[in-house]
Amino acid sequence: MYIGRVYEKLVKNKDIYAGKKLSIPRPEFFVLYNGIEPYPDEELLRLSDLFERFDIPGLIEKTALELEVRVVNINEGRNEAKVHRCKELAGYSVFVAKVREYKAEHGNLETAMKRAIRYCCEQDILKEFFEQNASEVVNMLMTEWNWDDALAVRYEEGIEKGIEKGLEKGLEKGLEKGLAVAAQNMVNLGLPIETVVSATRLDPEKVKALYPR
Repeated sequence: MYIGRVYEKLVKNKDIYAGKKLSIPRPEFFVLYNGIEPYPDEELLRLSDLFERFDIPGLIEKTALELEVRVVNINEGRNEAKVHRCKELAGYSVFVAKVREYKAEHGNLETAMKRAIRYCCEQDILKEFFEQNASEVVNMLMTEWNWDDALAVRYEEGIEKGIEKGLEKGLEKGLEKGLAVAAQNMVNLGLPIETVVSATRLDPEKVKALYPR
């Protein structure tokens, strides 16, 4: 979706209906990973890995659309040779590490970011950029990741996993037993009783009995 928008801007003022071919830039795609979950130094992701598969005898599946993205782990201590080839990238890696360090101390993301920016300016790390854009950086990073949305997705995934596992066993043990297993799985994932009852339609008292006392 992102590259589609980029190309749309690049050809916006060109005659896309002309008979001759348009020349557009050759792309290379990178994701700079700085998450907290363990991740390899590099990984190649392909869009086609997400495509639905058809289990039809004799069908030869072709990939008519592909996109390859190289993910590079830029956390502190990872891919140091590559990171330090670019002063800005190395500085960003330090900034992220400091934000995490200070957040662990203060428990407040905004305070941690402001302190990390101050540290970087004192150490001449992205100093000019931060001096000109400090408030914009804080505002952007505070709104970029909406934790409510993230938790909602995890919530839905938990429901789906619980139901899926339960229904798999339900095929063997009967629907009611399968729903009971699904309910137990959702309880184990920490979902509230109202959600479990709504998803399984089981008696609230039966669901309540599944929670540890």
